[in-house]
Amino acid sequence: MSFFNQVTLVGRLVADPEMRYTQSGVPVVTFRLAVEREFKNADGKRDTDFINCTAWRKVAEIVAQYCKKGSLILVSGSIQQDNYEKDGEKRTTYKVVVDKLRLLGIKPNGQQSGGGGGAAEPPVNDSDLPF
Repeated sequence: MSFFNQVTLVGRLVADPEMRYTQSGVPVVTFRLAVEREFKNADGKRDTDFINCTAWRKVAEIVAQYCKKGSLILVSGSIQQDNYEKDGEKRTTYKVVVDKLRLLGIKPNGQQSGGGGGAAEPPVNDSDLPF
């Protein structure tokens, strides 16, 4: 039996992405996405989940260059579990390791809709994105 670990999310960046480089010079960016749930709760509002994400190499460079707090994006990747110990207690966290990215909400003039801000031009053609 084979299992498949794949997730696709659409959400807005909670804060500006944080770019860094490994010791060997590989770009890596971390960011957090606010993703609304499909269904409304008892109060008639949608709950929001905050998902930690990590992207590497070219996808990391695109996120760092063209995304900022409030940017609407679609990400696709796999869920990764990280285990660590804090204060003698074992803990587990989960994040999405992003393989593919789609920049959403960019109008033809290059301005992002909602969430504000934008680049002078859309960053790359859809055909140039790895998705």
